[in-house]
Amino acid sequence: MKRTTLIIGILAIVAVFSSCKKFLDVTPKTSLSEEQLFTSEVGFQQALSGVYGQLASNSLYGDNLSMGFVSALAQNYSTLNSNADVSLQQTQVLNYASAEVAGYTNAIWSTSYSTIAAANKIIANTETNRSLLSNSSYALLRGEALALRAFLHFDLLRMFGPEYTAGANLKAIPYKKDVNENAIIPSTTADVVKFALADLTEAANLLLPVDPIVTSDLRSRRIKLNYYGVKALEARIKLYSGDKAGAAAAANVVINSTKYTFVTQAAAGAVSSGLVVRDRLYFNEQVFMIRVRDILPTVQRYFRFRGALGQTLTRTSANFTTLYETTSGGGTDFRYLYRLEQDGGSLFPSKFWQASTATTTITDNLLDQYVPGIRLAEMYYILAETAETPAVGVGYLNTVRQNRGLSNLATTITATALTAAITKEYQKEFYAEGQLFFYYKRTKTLRMQFRNIDMAPEQYVLPIPAAELQFNPNYAN
Repeated sequence: MKRTTLIIGILAIVAVFSSCKKFLDVTPKTSLSEEQLFTSEVGFQQALSGVYGQLASNSLYGDNLSMGFVSALAQNYSTLNSNADVSLQQTQVLNYASAEVAGYTNAIWSTSYSTIAAANKIIANTETNRSLLSNSSYALLRGEALALRAFLHFDLLRMFGPEYTAGANLKAIPYKKDVNENAIIPSTTADVVKFALADLTEAANLLLPVDPIVTSDLRSRRIKLNYYGVKALEARIKLYSGDKAGAAAAANVVINSTKYTFVTQAAAGAVSSGLVVRDRLYFNEQVFMIRVRDILPTVQRYFRFRGALGQTLTRTSANFTTLYETTSGGGTDFRYLYRLEQDGGSLFPSKFWQASTATTTITDNLLDQYVPGIRLAEMYYILAETAETPAVGVGYLNTVRQNRGLSNLATTITATALTAAITKEYQKEFYAEGQLFFYYKRTKTLRMQFRNIDMAPEQYVLPIPAAELQFNPNYAN
C-alpha cells in the first residue's frame, strides 16, 4: 500500500511481541536503528509520522476501529453475504469464539501495542536526547506522543475492559509506559483511566503554549492529536468514568475555542457541474481525524455495489428510514439527504464517498483521505448528557439538530426522553465510524438498534487475545 513506507514499517515493528531490540535495518537511506533515528529533530518527526501511519492502518482506524469491525459489532450493517470476500458475519452475530473475530481482535491488540511502543520510544527519547530539540519541538513531539498513548490505551480499554461502573476495580489491560518486552500486570479499569488522564494533562500543558491551532486555524493540525483534540479526548474519557463535571469542562474548552464550526447545508449537499463535491465528512467539525492515504480500496469494497458475490456494508431502505426517523420529521436531516446514495440499484452509506478539493498545499482539503477521530458534535452530546437539567441538556442537543436540518425538541423534555434522543443522535451521527458500540457499552444499552435480542453485559467485552494470555500470566486474579 502507498502508506506502508519503509519508515512506517520500521516504526511499527517495535519489540513488543517479537525479540527484536531495535528497528529493522533495511537500507541506509530509509531504515534507521533507534540510535540513528533519535539523533535529530527530523528523526523525531519521522518517528511521530510513523505512529500516525500506524493509526491509519487497516488493523486500526483505517478499517477495523472505524468503518469495519467495530461498526459491524454495533449492527450498522445488514446480514452479510457468506460468499463475499469480506468476513464480518460472525462479528455481526457477536460470535467472539469464532476465528473471524479472533483475527480482528488479534490485529487490533498487536498493532495497538506496537504503536504504543513506538510512541513510548518518542516519549523516552525526548528526555534522553532533550538537547537536540527546540523548546517548541520538544513540547509538540512529546505532547502528541503522550496523547496518542492515551488515545490508544483508552480504545483498548473500551474494547477489552469491563464497563466502568461494574468493573472499575477489575483487571482490564496493561497500560504500557515503557518499551521493554516484559509482561506486566494488567491495570484495573480505573487505573487505565487515571493513567490516560495523567498523560493527557501533561500533553495539554505541553501543547497549549506552542500548538499552532491555538493561535491560528491551521487545518493540517487537525490530523495531529492537537491541543483541542487532547481536551476532547479528556471529555470522552471523563464521561466514560462518570466524571460529568470534568467531561463538561473539557468539552467546553473545545466548543469555546470557536475553531470548529458546523457544516452548512450548502456544503453538505453541494453539487457543482455534475461533480459531487459535497462535504460528507463535515470537515470543519473534525477536532481530530486520521489521514488514511489509501482509503479508497476499502471504501469501494465496503460501500459500493460489486455484484452478487461482493460484500457490501449497508442496510435496507426501511432500516435507514427507521434510523433517520423520516416519518416523524427526520426527512430533512442532512445525514439522510446527503449521506445515502444509490449505486447499482442499491442504497449505500456514502459518508466515505469523498471527492478531494485539494490542489497542492498541505492545508488543502484532502477529504478523500480522512477518517473522523473526534467530532464537534460529540462535545455537544457530552454537554447534553451532563447538564444539570433536561431543559438545559436539550438546548445543547438542539444545537446539533439545528445544524443537521432538524427541528428543536421541546424544552419540557423528560430526562428519560432526553437520554433516548441522545442515543438516537449517536446512532445517526456515528454511523460507520466505530463509536456507537462503545456508546452502547458505556450506557449499558440492553438492545442495540437492529438487533432482535438483548445484550448480556459480557457481550460488550471482547476477549483478550489468546496469545496475550499465554504470553502474560498476570491476568489471573
